[in-house]
Amino acid sequence: MATKSALTQQLGVVVGFDDPRADLEQYRTPPDLAAHLVHTADLQGDVEGKTVVDLGCGTGMLALGAALRGPEAVVGIDIDPAPLATARENERRIGTASVVSWVRGDATAAPFWPGTETTVIMNPPFGAQQGNEHADRAFLATAADIADVSYSIHNADSADFVEAFAEDNGGEVTHAFRAEFDLPKAFDFHTDDRRNIDVEVFRIDW
Repeated sequence: MATKSALTQQLGVVVGFDDPRADLEQYRTPPDLAAHLVHTADLQGDVEGKTVVDLGCGTGMLALGAALRGPEAVVGIDIDPAPLATARENERRIGTASVVSWVRGDATAAPFWPGTETTVIMNPPFGAQQGNEHADRAFLATAADIADVSYSIHNADSADFVEAFAEDNGGEVTHAFRAEFDLPKAFDFHTDDRRNIDVEVFRIDW
């Protein structure tokens, strides 16, 4: 198994959004955070030989990280076709041996059921935009429907919500860790050139 630092370096070539949409909270997942999540999932036996589904995959950071760790299959799903085109370009940059299927679809509507052991990985919208509160709830609902295990990134101090949602839907949070999300300025309403925000990553056994 390659090291987490090696995975971070490999993911450094993954580019972000050309024209990000605020309503979809489109931000590039930092390579070090993506590598941490994927490496942790791999250590738990949740990547190699499994079907890995990235819900709201954007330009493919998490999906491509998983693809470098020997999964049976990887599927990236996003409702916006523009980042999916970038994700395909990123796949060529990475040069992974695993084939990734990029699917345009609504990640909150369970567009398919893989039918095999499935791990969901995702960086869902945090619900920071007005009218988009609790957007991550719908992504967790899809994970509950299609996954055996999921890993998801949420705002800091989301433990009570995530644990309660998991319990209400037949799941259990087995692991959690805090991390930082490096957020460069992407929209006009951002006042800082970049910010570090605190996040939490949760592993849920469904």
